[in-house]
Parts: sequence; structure tokens; C-alpha cells
Amino acid sequence: MSLDGKTVALLVEDDYNLDEFIYPLHRLAEAGATVKVVGPSRTEVFTSHDRQVRADLPASAAAVGDFDAVIIPGGYAPDKMRRDADLVAFVRDMDAAGKPVAAICHAGWMLVSARIVAGRDATCFYSVRDDLEAAGARWHDEAVVVDRNLVTSRTPSDLPAFCAAVIEIMERERASVA
Repeated sequence: MSLDGKTVALLVEDDYNLDEFIYPLHRLAEAGATVKVVGPSRTEVFTSHDRQVRADLPASAAAVGDFDAVIIPGGYAPDKMRRDADLVAFVRDMDAAGKPVAAICHAGWMLVSARIVAGRDATCFYSVRDDLEAAGARWHDEAVVVDRNLVTSRTPSDLPAFCAAVIEIMERERASVA
């Protein structure tokens, strides 16, 4: 199956993990999805290790109805993302709509701030485990954990499994609608 006609929000903030940003960007586009970079409204350009990324739109302009999934890369960006009420609300609203919410590495911080992990299975980078468990998640040390529409992974080495799971859940959603 193809993700033609699907639109994915890829969140960005300063200090994003380059691999966890670039790999999903290319993998989802390769699968046919349109990927839109969404950041906080304070600026349009975000930097990590001298690499710059320009946001396509601010979170304040991102409507849940315009997206089929959201991907949150790690690095230290999620700690900055969670300070932006519009980014947090967007993640929470995507989850409430039952749309795929995918978080890797330190992105578990955004899931905690969005208050969407209580009673759910998830994984993340090991240093974020305490935060997820304190928020009510059941943590698993696995490459990828899927709980309904929530897809989580631990580290950049999990990116192939992470992206495959995101694509699979989006294709499954498409097949159930058809």
C-alpha cells in the first residue's frame, strides 16, 4: 500500500536529533506521504549541531483535520517543545482524534506533557523511563511499542522499526476506511 494523499506533521524545535528528524522525513515521503514540518511560532528556523531546518508552519496554524499522523523526533528538542502550549495541544488533539502519534527517544517528554500515556504501553530512551512511568505508562525495553494509535521507540538504532510501524498503522487505518 501507499501513503499517497496522507499528510504527516513532523515536529521540530532547536536541538532536535538529526537522525530522528531526517530518517522519518525521507521514509514517510518515500512511502508517498506529504510531510509538513511543524514548529513553535517563535521562529521559522530551528538549529541542531549547525544544521538548520525551516518549519512549514507554526503549531498555532496546524489543524488536526489537516494531518493523518504526527511524528516527534528526540534529542533535547522535546524538552523545548513541551514548553509550547500549541505543540502540546496539537499532540494531545491528534491522540484524541485517534490519529497516529509517534515518538522516539526523548520525545516521550512530549507525550507526558500532552497527558496521553496513562494506562498505555510505551518505550523511550532509558533516561526518560521514570517520567513515562510516573505519568502512568507501562514501559517496555523494545525497539518499537504500539498501543492503539501510539507508536514509540527508544533510540536512533530503532528508526527502521519505528518508521515501519508508523507506515503500517497508517496503511491499516487507510484499509479500514476503504
